Amino acid sequence: MYLENRQNLLKVNVTNKNDVIKTLGQPHSKSLKEENTWIYIERTKSKGQIYKLGRDVLITNNVLVVKFDKYGILEEKLFYNKDNMKEYKFAKVETKNDIKRGNFLQSFLQSLRQKIRANTPNKN
Repeated sequence: MYLENRQNLLKVNVTNKNDVIKTLGQPHSKSLKEENTWIYIERTKSKGQIYKLGRDVLITNNVLVVKFDKYGILEEKLFYNKDNMKEYKFAKVETKNDIKRGNFLQSFLQSLRQKIRANTPNKN
C-alpha cells in the first residue's frame, strides 16, 4: 500500500529525479539497458492461517517502474500489483540444463578416489 499511495504523488512531465528520491527514496534497482529507468519493489508477507500450515502468504507484491527523459523529468510510470501481474504470460519454452544433481557428487567422489589411489604405494 505504501508504494501504491506514494506513486500517486508522482506527476508525469512534472516530477524530476530529485522529487522521486525525496518521495520514494533511492531505487531498489536500475535498469541494465536504460540508465534512466528505476525500479521500486514492495513485498509484504505474513504467516498463513492454520489451513495454510503456517507457510508464508504473499499479501502485497507491488512494483513501480519509473522512466525519465534525458533531462531527468518523469516521462512514464508503470505500476504493477499482485493481481495484474497474473495477466502477463510468459514463454512456455524451457532452457535445457545439462547439469544434474548427481554430477557434482559423482565428480567429487571420483576426484577423492583418484587422490586416495595416488597416495597409496604400489605393490609390485
